[in-house]
Amino acid sequence: MLENCEESMRTGSGDLPVKPKWFAAYTASHHEKHVFDLLTDRHVESFLPLYKTRRQWKKRATVTLEVPLFPNYIFIRIAGEQRSAVLGTPGVFSIVGDGKHAWELPEWEIEALRIGVQNRVIEPHPYLVVGERAKVRAGALAGLEGVILRKKSNLRIVLTLDQIMRSVAVEVGADELEPISRPSLMLN
Repeated sequence: MLENCEESMRTGSGDLPVKPKWFAAYTASHHEKHVFDLLTDRHVESFLPLYKTRRQWKKRATVTLEVPLFPNYIFIRIAGEQRSAVLGTPGVFSIVGDGKHAWELPEWEIEALRIGVQNRVIEPHPYLVVGERAKVRAGALAGLEGVILRKKSNLRIVLTLDQIMRSVAVEVGADELEPISRPSLMLN
């Protein structure tokens, strides 16, 4: 078995093993755990970060569930030759990339995520981008909207009072912000 593993990691141009790298696989909705099991059966190293959430079903008690931290995504660590094994797995649509190349994920990010999931309470948060509009959802500034300027340990948001044409910058925690969805363009 070890010989097969070493052999599958060799390149066509020489005897040097190709070091496996981390990528994200895009999966069918609500099939992440099943895909994870299938990839494990195919001896593909994978990582599916989960978090606990409480849900209340109609006419039932509250239930604690473990759900994917990143819906529709599983992290995989593969060498080039394992790509077809991943893409041939039912429920896997693609490996995230630009169509020609898969986008490699830094090893340190995956390891930090693994440690964080094991040692901390972790939950999803809306993706915040510098330059986009956001709304303060908690604290003394709740309800105010502005533009995210920069990221440090906190975010700095510029709040604008249009009526008096003035702005202020204030530091807020990421958990206090939510992105403002952009209105879709309507075509006549």
